[in-house]
Amino acid sequence: MKPIHTILAGTCLIASMTACAPQQKETPKPERTPEALAMLQTLKTLPQQGVFMFGHHDDPVYGIRWDGDENRSDVKSVCGDYPAMMSFDLGHIELGDSVNLDKVSFDRIRREVVAQYERGGMSSFSWHLDNPQTGKDTWDVSDSTVVRSVLPGGANHEKFITWLDRAADYMNSIQTADGTKVPVLFRPWHEHTGSWFWWGQKLCSTEEYKALWSMTYNRMKEKGADQLLWAYSPGIEPNDTTEYLERYPGDSIVDLIGVDAYQFERAAYEQALDKSLRIMTQIGKSHNKAIAVTETGYETIPDSTWWTGTLMPIIQKYPISYVLVWRNAREKENHFYAPYPGQVSEQDFVKFYNDPKTLFAGDMKSN
Repeated sequence: MKPIHTILAGTCLIASMTACAPQQKETPKPERTPEALAMLQTLKTLPQQGVFMFGHHDDPVYGIRWDGDENRSDVKSVCGDYPAMMSFDLGHIELGDSVNLDKVSFDRIRREVVAQYERGGMSSFSWHLDNPQTGKDTWDVSDSTVVRSVLPGGANHEKFITWLDRAADYMNSIQTADGTKVPVLFRPWHEHTGSWFWWGQKLCSTEEYKALWSMTYNRMKEKGADQLLWAYSPGIEPNDTTEYLERYPGDSIVDLIGVDAYQFERAAYEQALDKSLRIMTQIGKSHNKAIAVTETGYETIPDSTWWTGTLMPIIQKYPISYVLVWRNAREKENHFYAPYPGQVSEQDFVKFYNDPKTLFAGDMKSN
C-alpha cells in the first residue's frame, strides 16, 4: 500500500461497507444486494475524492512468460501491489466450457474475483461470446441478422436464453465462504459503435440493440443476479452526447458509462480520449452515472513515459472511477498493455503508481 494515499481514510470502501448508507439521496434500484449498492457508491465517491482506480484485464491469471501461477501479477511484480480493478471475460461460458476463450479456467476466475473482493478491490466482466447464428466467434460479422435472431420470436432466441442463463448462473456462483455473492461490474455488448462484433453498429438497428440490452438485463434479474452493476461502453466513434446516447438502453439499467480507446498514433489517441471523456463527463453529470475508461492501452508500450506523459495528463482532468488497460497475453508475442519487470515503461509506471491520484488494491482499504 502507498502511505501517500490517506485521502480514502474513513471512506466507505467495498470490502467493508456493505451496510453503509449511500451518501447521496437517491432511490436505490430494487432487488440490488447491499454489496452491489456499496460498490456503486464507491464508484461514484472516488472521483469526488480526486482519485481513480487502476485496472488490468486478466491480471492475476497469466502474464509475460508465465501462465497460471498463484499470487502473481505483472503489475504487482513492477509496483508491489495488485490493480484495484481487474477484468475477466465470460466468452465460452455460453457453450458450457470449463475454460474461457483465452483458455483460463472459469473456476480459477471465480477464485480470483473472490480474492480481489476480499483484498478490497473490484472486478468486471466483458463477454466475447460466440456468434449464435453461425457458430463462429464473436468477431464473425458475416450475417447482419444475428441480433434479430436472438430476440423474442427469433430463430435463436431459446438457445440464447440458455446462454444468458449459463452466464447468470456462473456469476451467481461467485461467492465468499459465507455465501455472499460478490458484486461485479458487467459490461455486455461493448464497443457497439464499431462493427467488429456481431452486435455492432452496422449489424443491427438501434431498436434491436436496445432490445438486446433490455433482454439481457431482464433475464439476469429473473435469474437472481442482483449483485451485478451494469456498464455501457462504446468506442471512440461518438462525436457528441447525442451520438454517444444513440443506443443507450436507459438510466434504469445502466450504472456506469465508459469508453474503449486504444493508442495507435499519439495525437489521434489524445484527441479521441479527451473528446470521449468530455462527452461522458457531461452525460455522467446529467444522468447521475459513474464514468470510466473501461479499456485502453498502447500495445507493447514502446513509449518509456507513456503512463505519466500521455495517459495521466488526459484522464486526470476528468472525474473517472477507473482506467483499465488490456491484457498481457502469454500466448502472443508483443500483445501486452501493462508493464512487467524490465519493460521500457516500468519506471514510469512506478511514478504513475506513486501518484496520489491512482489507487491500487492496497489503497482500497481504510488506512
